[in-house]
Amino acid sequence: MSNELVLVTGGSGFIGAHCILHLLEVGYHVRTTVRSLKRELEVRAMLKVGGSNPGDRLSFFAADLTAEAGWPEAVAGCDFVLHVASPLPPSLPKNENEIIIPAREGTLRVLRAARDTGVKRVVLTSSFAAIGYGQKPRNGPFNETDWTDPNGDDLMAYTKSKTLAERAAWDFIAKEGGRLELSTVNPVGVFGPVLGPDYSASILLIQRLMDGALPGCPKLNFGVVDVRDVASLHLLAMTHPAAKGERFLATAGDFMWIREMAEVLKDRMGEPARRAPTKELPNWLLRLASLRDPAIKLILPELGKVKNATNAKAVRMLGWTPRSREDALVATAESLVRLRLLKDSSKAS
Repeated sequence: MSNELVLVTGGSGFIGAHCILHLLEVGYHVRTTVRSLKRELEVRAMLKVGGSNPGDRLSFFAADLTAEAGWPEAVAGCDFVLHVASPLPPSLPKNENEIIIPAREGTLRVLRAARDTGVKRVVLTSSFAAIGYGQKPRNGPFNETDWTDPNGDDLMAYTKSKTLAERAAWDFIAKEGGRLELSTVNPVGVFGPVLGPDYSASILLIQRLMDGALPGCPKLNFGVVDVRDVASLHLLAMTHPAAKGERFLATAGDFMWIREMAEVLKDRMGEPARRAPTKELPNWLLRLASLRDPAIKLILPELGKVKNATNAKAVRMLGWTPRSREDALVATAESLVRLRLLKDSSKAS
């Protein structure tokens, strides 16, 4: 195993860095792509926080999802590819194609390079966004046979981008993939230990709850999974013979309301979570606030909607055993305290 080489695209991201950590821990050599090689020190610093000093077992290549340059070189000689990188702009794009085109074309670039250089299998980091949106309300949980309707009402550009990128990946494999194999991992909201100040929107929610930056909890319901379990599922999807040609939902259990998340934090974290609100905000108040804040407008279509998803397939086929939802949320909060990323973290730690 130690002689096998794995490329992780987007190594500076939250999921990408944890995938690198997990691969190194079990003995792989790892290569990662970053948009600029200036980020190597930053990525190595994140890995150090995660307890790893890989030295020359980790190498860096510059490649961008929006350009061909660098991808053939980054993929050459690799046994497997974890394609984790995905464009997520810091603000709302004026045109949804600003995020859809790089996601879809970037995925195809990686798959073409992997096919042409003899990679065995690519694991694509997709999302629950490609499974559970743009459809009529339902009682049962979503599973891997479900697909988001990209033409559905009120879909965010990010949701469309993940759906269209994954669709394009499966189409590519079916029509021109050759011997290349594909699996996808579709996480819900990803939480868990933060390795540095650059993290995902789900972590920002916990930070804002802990900081008391929210006057109350929006009536939003979504899934929770620990980033370390997302990384372990990527490895299972990469190596397990049964994972070829399959999608796997990464969720730790039933979906939760934000109010329930705040209650877990207050119960398990004590003093550092004293500011977390546990009152639910009425939907009309958020609709009013959205007139002044475009970011709030994004969540309006999901207010009050109950959704769920099942991890039964990953558990049954691959033996995946995720941590509990509560432990994932607490690990997030503990890391924010430890890295002093909260307003009061100097006192709290």
